[in-house]
Amino acid sequence: MYRLALNMLFGDRAKLAMLLCGLAFSALLMAQQSSVFFGIMSWTYTPMVNIRAQVWVSDPMVEQVNDAKPLRDTDLGRVRSVDGVAWAAPLHTSFVQARMQDGNFKLITLVGIDADTFAGAPAVLTQGRIEDLRLPDTVIVDEWGASLMGRMGVGPDGKPRSTPLKVGDTFEINDIQARIVGICKVRRAFTGGPFVYTTYDRAKGYTLGARRTLSFMLVEPQKGVTPAELCGRIERDTGLKAWTSDTVIWSWGERSLARNTFWWFWTNTGIPFSFGTAVLLGLFVGIAISGQTFYSFVLENLKYFAAIKAMGAGMGVIARMLFVQAFTAGLIGFGLGAGMAQAIGRAMIEKGMPPFVMFPQILWATFALVLGISFVSAVIGIIKVSRVDAASVFRG
Repeated sequence: MYRLALNMLFGDRAKLAMLLCGLAFSALLMAQQSSVFFGIMSWTYTPMVNIRAQVWVSDPMVEQVNDAKPLRDTDLGRVRSVDGVAWAAPLHTSFVQARMQDGNFKLITLVGIDADTFAGAPAVLTQGRIEDLRLPDTVIVDEWGASLMGRMGVGPDGKPRSTPLKVGDTFEINDIQARIVGICKVRRAFTGGPFVYTTYDRAKGYTLGARRTLSFMLVEPQKGVTPAELCGRIERDTGLKAWTSDTVIWSWGERSLARNTFWWFWTNTGIPFSFGTAVLLGLFVGIAISGQTFYSFVLENLKYFAAIKAMGAGMGVIARMLFVQAFTAGLIGFGLGAGMAQAIGRAMIEKGMPPFVMFPQILWATFALVLGISFVSAVIGIIKVSRVDAASVFRG
């Protein structure tokens, strides 16, 4: 019977093509939109990915990594005195305006790191050396920022520049010269501004007028002390808030600044609603198209189902046949849709915008929803067949 059901399904190629198109489009829309959503949300906690540290310490009122509340420099000594701290380094993050040579301005994310340990420095430098940050008026710019800011500048001939900034080029931050000594590779941020690294002391000069410039503290636990355990000690002894550097948003338990940032944007912005609407649209479109197409398929094959009933087959057998047909189409449609979503994602990743992150959970959720659409389609067909009189096949 199951083989007969598959022969009926693949025998009507026109209906099968329409059914697969509906399921594939639904899977494509749900998987692609979900992946773009999580890609954009991954940008919200970019500093946690770019700046490496096992423990982050912040002001008690901080809720997410992009909302740094300045600390006193003396807080650094308090954290260093906590039992279990191997070392603690200052970190400055702020949004400032950079002035290019042609007079244009660009909002950048200024990151000031410790000049002694270079804690928080970018992991990958494509040009230059990290040690050159100790030279006067020096900065390191990320690759995307170098490309963007380069297009805004002018070349030696006075004409608009069309090439990225390189080592040796200069611009200004608050009327203070910044000379590029390195180009790094980091993940882009939700705010869209390029990352510009310098030393912590120099960042104070670039942010003139700010009384407090200590945004976070990067802390390394001593051997044998877990990050979660050290967070508890820091909070107990200093009254500050301590976070682990875990960037896995699906896990629970330890207090993670990245995870807290993700859920802050989830609850305080309209991003989830916008993308959720697109995902629901894909679900409803799939149900509408697939349900209607499968119902039409059942109508055209109604005489065969009636004949099967007339031969003594119960509704249980016919129901299983319809489920086999619907779920077979669902599996093929899911494969086509997920494959197209992945292909689109690869093209998006190569261009760098918008971001695309397809977690395994997205594929499993899309798979479950497509099978749910197939189940609804099969139920519609079962209801129709159950109302058919088996004797109608003999009446002509």
